[in-house]
Amino acid sequence: MAEFAIGIDGGGTSCRAAVTDRMGKVLGSGKAGAANILSDLENSLVNIVASARQALSDAGLDSELAHTLPAVVGTAGANVGDYGKHVEKALPFANVHVVTDAMIALQGALGDADGIIGAFGTGSVYNARRNGMIWGVGGWGFVVGDQASGARLGRDLLERLLLAHDKVHPPSPITEKIMAEFEGDPERVVEFAHVSKPKDFARYAPMVFEYADKGDVVAVGIVKTAVNAIAESLDTLLWPECPSICLLGGLSKAYHPWLNPRHKTLLTEPKGDVLRGAVELAAKLLQKDLGSTR
Repeated sequence: MAEFAIGIDGGGTSCRAAVTDRMGKVLGSGKAGAANILSDLENSLVNIVASARQALSDAGLDSELAHTLPAVVGTAGANVGDYGKHVEKALPFANVHVVTDAMIALQGALGDADGIIGAFGTGSVYNARRNGMIWGVGGWGFVVGDQASGARLGRDLLERLLLAHDKVHPPSPITEKIMAEFEGDPERVVEFAHVSKPKDFARYAPMVFEYADKGDVVAVGIVKTAVNAIAESLDTLLWPECPSICLLGGLSKAYHPWLNPRHKTLLTEPKGDVLRGAVELAAKLLQKDLGSTR
């Protein structure tokens, strides 16, 4: 019977892992590259395992113990087709549960309480819990979803950059800055877009907020479009007695000043981050295994 388990946050920019005991105490942590199973499955698997082994080493344990321990892996795309099952079969852990990034975000932010979460990193997703029932929206990936995510902010910026170049829309300081990075060549922008991963687009997200705060008309338009998408998704999940809304992920704080007042009044600080959610679910898995042996 395993004494430890591994919780893993398979993020679109980096993959984080932590070793936990059955009480949820973190004993060691690790980090590796991106784990976007929809856009790069092979490297995602490599990074998931690498982060887990690093966490074991950080805990003072043999990294080869990974194949003897249970693990909970939360990642975007686990809800699409058979990706989640494929990842479960491909990983070397003794007992692996692959769940959506929304599930570990919900657990990390709310624990077992009711409420709504929105997670905004490279991707975006929403989840809600009410009287034990869990449901959500979004999380469909960068190509057809992930509105208000870092990747979509970056993609929208490059779209508006090309519209400004074609004189369809007026330029602004942010479009001029980014075009200068591409040496004034729109074809280089298109080439970048066609070979890039979501995390490559997402690196522009902090700049969008920086320029929006300065009143840049293009950046403000991008952020307002994203905030409208957030409002629509939150309203889809909201119920009259909803106790709280938690926003988490790397972009969550940047969105706070832009939110609709009716959502701001329900904002509460998350209890923990997305990795904490994976750790708590991994600890629950250990407790379940312990109960099954009694």
